[in-house]
Amino acid sequence: MTVLTSTDPRTGESRDTGIAATDDAAVAEIVRAAASAFPALAAEDRAWRAGLLDALADALEAQRDALVAIADRETGLGVPRLTGEVGRSAFQLRLFAEAVREGGYLEAAIDHAGETPIGPGPDIRRMLVPLGPVGVFGSSNFPFAFSVAGGDVASALAAGNPVVVKAHGSHPETSAATFAALVEAARRHGAPDGTLGIVYGTGAGRALVAAPELRAVGFTGSLGGGRALLRIIEERDEPIPFYGELSSLNPLVVTPAAAAARGDAIAEALFGSFTLGSGQFCTKPGFAFVPVGEAGDVLVAGLVGRAEAAPAGVLLNERIADSFGEIRARLVQEGRARIAGGGTDAASPGFRASPTVLELDAADVTADVTEEAFGPLIVVARYRDTADVVHALAAVPDSLTATIHSEPAEESLSRELTREVLPRVGRVVYNGYPTGVRVAWAQHHGGPWPATNTLHTSVGVTAIRRFLRPVAFQDAPEHVLPEELRDAYRGIPRRIDGILALAGS
Repeated sequence: MTVLTSTDPRTGESRDTGIAATDDAAVAEIVRAAASAFPALAAEDRAWRAGLLDALADALEAQRDALVAIADRETGLGVPRLTGEVGRSAFQLRLFAEAVREGGYLEAAIDHAGETPIGPGPDIRRMLVPLGPVGVFGSSNFPFAFSVAGGDVASALAAGNPVVVKAHGSHPETSAATFAALVEAARRHGAPDGTLGIVYGTGAGRALVAAPELRAVGFTGSLGGGRALLRIIEERDEPIPFYGELSSLNPLVVTPAAAAARGDAIAEALFGSFTLGSGQFCTKPGFAFVPVGEAGDVLVAGLVGRAEAAPAGVLLNERIADSFGEIRARLVQEGRARIAGGGTDAASPGFRASPTVLELDAADVTADVTEEAFGPLIVVARYRDTADVVHALAAVPDSLTATIHSEPAEESLSRELTREVLPRVGRVVYNGYPTGVRVAWAQHHGGPWPATNTLHTSVGVTAIRRFLRPVAFQDAPEHVLPEELRDAYRGIPRRIDGILALAGS
């Protein structure tokens, strides 16, 4: 039996957790329990399901201080940041509860039988229904918001599916404590056993994805990890959807007028953005285009000065620290880049890295200098005209976000830049920074490959859509229909004979 260890990244000191890695037989049993729970869970009405989500949010907040203390020891992210993250997790659970009560996410539609321009048509009624057991892989950088209490778990439960979480190895004790709080709340609410499950260890993750009862996977992690799980899914007798958030460079463009008007202010905020959480955000702006000239020089000098003055930040684990050091060295060598700031800090205890600014000409941008460095590093490409930016963007992998800093007088330029980046990303930010991802109805957190492998979002209400499937009922007797598809029901928005009918109408 392998017992997992927990390491404080600030000191490098490890301790036994008493948590055993889950073997294949136990993984199979946990997934079977989830499959057994699915019929009862899916049969509960939306009011009950919304109540479950609210109960989970209450449980997180009731145990917030204890959970934060454990997570701080395992991640080094700090009490203020982690306290806010617990609040974010509770908020998104309640937002999904609101969406479940509202019911529009079901996409209910009714076309009554009758004559059509192409002849008689049958009665057709369609809505979205739950998929079945969902596997969720927690991420290292968000021990609450993208882990056991994260958005993938919340959206899968909101859709009516049981969830089995693969705990991240960087914070096993945080995962166990969070899971215990959620399971107890689910039991008190009357959820069937197996509604929530958890497994530990890399081997357990592979076994989870291969389990025949599993119907979908949500994943936040590295491109290599995602590819490995996709290979397992391809070898299943029945492949299943894999929703992966994988890699993102998040390019940022500063126009000449923006650099001239507020170059130092951009430098200050951009430095804060690419070093937030020691640069360990999936939305970190890792590549910035800055114009050649005096205004651009001032901006870059502001970045460099702040990087040289800043202390080393804590990285989440040894693997991330080693990878950051290797990629940083490769970027310097391959890009022949000018460098400011430091790299990994081997002299200090734990796992640390100093902010790093790499500068090169936009004409020298190739795929070799557009590798994501998960940590406090930014590559600055100096450009002479928009054609330089367009040419260099071709070497930048598609991302979750792109950011444009421009001035009101540059309408034509900002439109041109928007046209260039729009096909490459899932969210375009103007005169701001991408490292804040609001949890909201309108949010989209996704992007083309390799940012994700899906058109869906993992943040916001429409994340529910990943864990639902459409079903149409043709000429069905009313007693077999879900209540949301019965003629007399008025509780949710529906499209009836092509016309949108709001709830109550």
